[in-house]
Amino acid sequence: MDAFAPTPPKWTSNATHAFEFCCPTCNATSREAEKVWINKRAPVFTPEHRRKWQEFYQCHCGCVWWAWSSDRPPSDLSPQREDNS
Repeated sequence: MDAFAPTPPKWTSNATHAFEFCCPTCNATSREAEKVWINKRAPVFTPEHRRKWQEFYQCHCGCVWWAWSSDRPPSDLSPQREDNS
């Protein structure tokens, strides 16, 4: 499974939009997902001219969900950018 494959896998077809960045059924995080696919071919632009993508996850509980990349919480794996506005 390639998370950046150009065509969506069949398992993404019935995904539920998660309004929080976790499984809407069991609240598992995206890191706990069994499968991941990111729709990099169809970015959406925000009013601030930033790109965001749909990220699809198949959870270990069987739920398939998606959320916007812009809704992803900050990661402790990379340094945080400081906003000097």
